[in-house]
Amino acid sequence: MAPGRTSGFHRQGDDWFSSSSLQSDITVVVDEVKVYVPQFPLISRCGKIATIFEESDGGADTFFIVVKFCYGGRLEFTPKNIVILYCAADYLSMTDVYDEENLLSKSKSYFHKHILKDWKDCVLALQSCELVIPRADKLQIISKCINALSVMICTDHSLFGWPMMMYGSLQSPGGSILWNGINTGAKIHSNESDWWFEDVSYLCVELFERLIQTMEAKGISLDNLARAIMYYCKRYLPGLGRRWQEGQSSLSRTVASFSMTPANVNRVALLRSVIKLLPEKKEKSFCRFLLGLLRVALILGVNNTYRDSLERRIGVQLDLATLDGLLIPNYSDSDTLYNTDCVQRMIRHFVSSEPSVASISPLSTDLDTSPLSGSFKRVAKLVDNYAAEVASDVNLKPGKLHGLAEALPESSRSLHDGLYRALDIYFKAHPWLSDKEREQLCNIIDFQKLSIDACAHASQNERLPLRVVLQVLFFEQMQLRTALAGCLNALDAESAPTASLAVPNEAAGQRVRQDGWVTVARENQVLKVDMERMRSRVGEMEEEFSKIKEEMKNETNSTSYLSSPSLVPRETGCNLLSQASDAQQDVVKSGTPTPRESVEQAQPSIQNPRHRKSSSLF
Repeated sequence: MAPGRTSGFHRQGDDWFSSSSLQSDITVVVDEVKVYVPQFPLISRCGKIATIFEESDGGADTFFIVVKFCYGGRLEFTPKNIVILYCAADYLSMTDVYDEENLLSKSKSYFHKHILKDWKDCVLALQSCELVIPRADKLQIISKCINALSVMICTDHSLFGWPMMMYGSLQSPGGSILWNGINTGAKIHSNESDWWFEDVSYLCVELFERLIQTMEAKGISLDNLARAIMYYCKRYLPGLGRRWQEGQSSLSRTVASFSMTPANVNRVALLRSVIKLLPEKKEKSFCRFLLGLLRVALILGVNNTYRDSLERRIGVQLDLATLDGLLIPNYSDSDTLYNTDCVQRMIRHFVSSEPSVASISPLSTDLDTSPLSGSFKRVAKLVDNYAAEVASDVNLKPGKLHGLAEALPESSRSLHDGLYRALDIYFKAHPWLSDKEREQLCNIIDFQKLSIDACAHASQNERLPLRVVLQVLFFEQMQLRTALAGCLNALDAESAPTASLAVPNEAAGQRVRQDGWVTVARENQVLKVDMERMRSRVGEMEEEFSKIKEEMKNETNSTSYLSSPSLVPRETGCNLLSQASDAQQDVVKSGTPTPRESVEQAQPSIQNPRHRKSSSLF
């Protein structure tokens, strides 16, 4: 029974045609009436037709070859059509029961005799399985191709003359360059273990994953498999190859690869598959590759499970990472430029991956003598450089910087110059921070671990709170005194007669480390500075501060008192390092008054100045 009048269709004779602008690529026959319709609208709403369409093997070209075979036409098998014809013959039940040497037996024989014994043909046949994976699996075509390729990869390919590499011209089976078919005798210098990377990179994700799993089961080295996976990702993930393969030469193309077209790859599916396939490996290039994968994963918004797996893999080898790799842009709705949360999680993975770290006290020096000290120091330097790089972001919250600094154990840093540099950059980019916020951030720095240059800079840094500057000055004096003691001991050792001219390596190294401070000590000529006097002087200054604070409480109603200038000038602590005009005097003198004198001179004329609150340094 013919269908009635239908909107969007027109009739020509007994057949109906769709009036849609889409091409009618499906013909449905109902009661001898043909209906020509586009494919997509029908299979998107009709489950039965969608199932029939998916189960059908091959297309019009395949059916035409089958028809030619049935009518006695010449049949030509090729590596590209053998799998499709094999599956179509099975789907159409073209067995020998109906006719001797039917299509199924012929295609099966050709597949086993020719395809499985040649690298190029096997790769091409495996790639063609993508269109008919369910039926190819049923006929074990995929598993046989993968097993054959795995055996060829494990075998010395020079014995068989495959694959033929492209080097401007073909090679002979022995590896020499051919020119117009003539053996030139010139050899190509290449790594034979990677000759198959190019060919298998043309497979779809599912087939590539199954090939890697099979090769791993056959005992192929994990290092080689990892490099193959990296090469595959480079082809289908834009920008990734440029990051991890710098300085490496690209592979030569093979004859097989020139006959293939790249697969249509879903990038999210590729990332998920690669994360599962990648072996555990530690190497600079591999770490750089993982950071590139993480960047792509964040762009594509993959599941947190896969993101966490990448962060863990990177974290355990964070000492091999570079600053450029860690500068991952923030692809979310956050206002910050860089994803600091991601980096902080990787630092935690690094710390937790070392079982001995938990037993090390923050004040312990065991880390300096442990074999782990090298990796921790490299990571500490990397984190400090990263913090300095992101500190200029005006939207970066103080807590983020604080978290980065404290993610590593305190004993992992022998010097805190890197942290001080990051902090100074942050204060410069965030001038609106309150004194309380600045002091809280300054707590991440151990001022006893600042170098001479950092101390000199910090003592004159107007962006630091006054209490912090006083701490810097105090610790600087302590280091000067230690350096002076070392200098005197060294002078005594030089003046004393020695039995040997050789100096122990340890003592020599210690003198080298103290050289910077000894030089400063000699230049300042403060050989008789008494640190106890320095301690008492600062204590007296704090007592004066307390007295003035009490006076401020008692005279809060005085307007002139409130408008008076600050009691303690910024340069108060700086006078403690003034050079002595006379090396013979016991106390270091300067052209400017001492902190105590500054307070005593300012007190009579200033009734109620506003000043910073200073806590005890000791």
